[in-house]
Amino acid sequence: MAIILKPDDLYRSCDPKVFTFRTTGDHPGLEGIIGQRRALDAIDFGLNLQSSGFNIYVLGDSGTGKTSAIRTFISRKADTEIVPPDWCYVFNFAEAAEPIAVWMEPGRGVEFQKDMEALIDHLKVEIPKIFESKEYKRQKAVYTDEFQGKQKELFGALEKEAESRGFKIKSAMGGFSIVAIGASGDALTEEEYNTFDQKRKDELRENGKSIQERLDDVMRLLKKEEKETGGKLNELERIAALSVLGHLIEDIKSQHPNNGKLQAYLDAAREDILKSIEDFKAPQEEPPSPLPFLKMQKQEPNFSRYSVNVLVNNGGGKGSPCVFESNPTYYNLFGRIEHKLQIGAAITDFTMIKAGALHKANGGYLVVNALDLLRNIFSYDALKRAIRNREVKIEDVWEQYRLVTTTTMKPEPIPLDVKVILIGTPEIYYLLYNLDEEYRELFKVKADFDNRIERTEANIREYAAFVATKTREERLLPFDASGVARVVEYGSRLAEHQEKLSSKFSDVSNLIRESHYWARKADADVVSGRHVEKALEEKVHRHSRIEDRMRDVTAEGTIIVETSGEAIGQVNGLSVLDTGDYSFGRPSRITATVHAGKRGVVNIERETKLSGKIHEKAVLILSSYLGRKYASRKPISLTASLTFEQLYGMIEGDSATCAELYALLSAIAGVPIRQGIAVTGSMDQNGTVQPIGGANEKIEGFFDLCRLRGLTGEQGVILPMRNARNLMLKKEVVEAVREGKFRIYAIEHVEDGVEILTGIPAGKEGPDGTYPAGTLNRLVEERLTALRNAMKGEEEGEKRKDRED
Repeated sequence: MAIILKPDDLYRSCDPKVFTFRTTGDHPGLEGIIGQRRALDAIDFGLNLQSSGFNIYVLGDSGTGKTSAIRTFISRKADTEIVPPDWCYVFNFAEAAEPIAVWMEPGRGVEFQKDMEALIDHLKVEIPKIFESKEYKRQKAVYTDEFQGKQKELFGALEKEAESRGFKIKSAMGGFSIVAIGASGDALTEEEYNTFDQKRKDELRENGKSIQERLDDVMRLLKKEEKETGGKLNELERIAALSVLGHLIEDIKSQHPNNGKLQAYLDAAREDILKSIEDFKAPQEEPPSPLPFLKMQKQEPNFSRYSVNVLVNNGGGKGSPCVFESNPTYYNLFGRIEHKLQIGAAITDFTMIKAGALHKANGGYLVVNALDLLRNIFSYDALKRAIRNREVKIEDVWEQYRLVTTTTMKPEPIPLDVKVILIGTPEIYYLLYNLDEEYRELFKVKADFDNRIERTEANIREYAAFVATKTREERLLPFDASGVARVVEYGSRLAEHQEKLSSKFSDVSNLIRESHYWARKADADVVSGRHVEKALEEKVHRHSRIEDRMRDVTAEGTIIVETSGEAIGQVNGLSVLDTGDYSFGRPSRITATVHAGKRGVVNIERETKLSGKIHEKAVLILSSYLGRKYASRKPISLTASLTFEQLYGMIEGDSATCAELYALLSAIAGVPIRQGIAVTGSMDQNGTVQPIGGANEKIEGFFDLCRLRGLTGEQGVILPMRNARNLMLKKEVVEAVREGKFRIYAIEHVEDGVEILTGIPAGKEGPDGTYPAGTLNRLVEERLTALRNAMKGEEEGEKRKDRED
């Protein structure tokens, strides 16, 4: 049964009286998120469940408030949690290329850094003083004098013994040597030696050998004494340095009693300082160089190994950290090791390690856009690895691709405890879920944001609160009740449903801003309904150039679409053309021809490869309906063709199935169709009309063409009954319907539209299996019978001819 829809069925208005405020300036504003209970419950579940793998993927259309909801939830939860520790990198005295990661209480990292700086600065001043002190010099002199006395005593005894045996001890390069003495008291000459008899020579040789052995013994003893004295002096230096260093190190250790790793580092630092006392002593005057122009630059001591690199400083923070990383490159997520150029070479050390977003979010929450994450090479796989291993490593990711391996630092990994939230589209979510097994194990919580909510009185008030909050945040003009009501109606238009509201608040926000502009331009103090209407009209005007051009060429007849009169086998179908930022309805001629044959229904678009899969399915459903309806007792023998005239692109969708059937039945029965009526609607094999999308745009597109040519009161649109709740038509269409200049028909079965289009009823099948005379079905059946008989006669004639041959 067909129903003519009333004006109130075409647009659901919002009564401004439901609002109790005069303007939104009197409204307290929005608290929380509008609707989205399912998604918010999922977010709350994911944030509070601390088990491994329960990270969150937030999916939904852009502008549905995903990021705002996450920001609100995380900040609210983070405020109630403890502040995570600081993380620092310190020098590894055992392995310089592997810096050590040390945790500290929040804010203590910077304190420790300052303490170490103060310690080194203090040692630079105090250690030179202690070595210049009288007590140190006195004690040092005791050791050196003792050694020198021992040395003098040993060499004195040796020299006496050597002289008694005719030898003298002389210093030589690299040590000492013995020299035989002649009668003159000088070194024995070769001539004098040759005058000796053999006995004298043997005696001299034996004495020399004995003195040399004695000299060797003395040298070994002196080296031992020198070593012992050196040890005493080193111990003296150590004790002297400890008198300055010891209590300072202990003071720092006492501030971190429960940090064993830090205690071990401080012990290692103390030992390294004691081994590097020379670096802290006052610089010695260097002797002048014999070649001044080749003077080498003096090497300054390097104390950077005692520095502390505070990687993460959570001092002064409240609750756990919340990091929103807008550019998730590998280095922005995992940190980097920076370099500096020095004498043409790139050098680095542990103080040049920089934190990434994971370090800053450790102990809290990291929010990343899924598409941005996937766009950046290495980031996605590395993030999964970090979550799985519960640690974050700072690595040179390009090292594996270099031809020559270079020595790089490998900082100690830092334990990771972070909740990762990905924000993205449903397409990316399902792509990752179905293709990546690791993803399913690591992101187990799905927070699905719907793009529309119920149009309840509570949600309408929430819409008003959103308008109030937006105008207050951006310092826009306040809206009165009529302006808010028009925004609510726009929400239903976006949702394409009279009982729903759109949750794409980015579009709603744009409308609020544009309405403010037009109200300001009109010198108004308050944004009212007419300003919102003006904003909508101007937005359409900015984007509708293509629509206007196509409507003009249709009106002038370049694209042939009739809006009056009748035609056999021709009906106006409706489609939606989406340019990305704007979509509009476009009427098209659908024609059908029928003749005797056995090919059945031929889809010309399919034959030319311009038909999509869904459209091909729709034509097959149409063929099945014809067979069920008219071939229950006898087969159908016909060849029919269907096509969209003057459409040269791909045809997709099933919303023209009803229109194609009407064109085909008209061609079969020879009954003309009213060209002032356009048709949209899908159907199943039983003829039940199914809902379609874009109902508002399709009706408005055909209405605009009819209005351009002149409304006659005979024009209208047939659409599925189930689409009536989707109608939120513009006021021009509603007014035309109210004045009787345009009609909109809603049907539940495809036969309900037959009489509207042809003026004759479809007809119901009688007990004898025939249809009443004067009905469309009767005319169709008669024509099909005629076509069947024609085919049968032709086949019999061919058989008779074959027999004669």
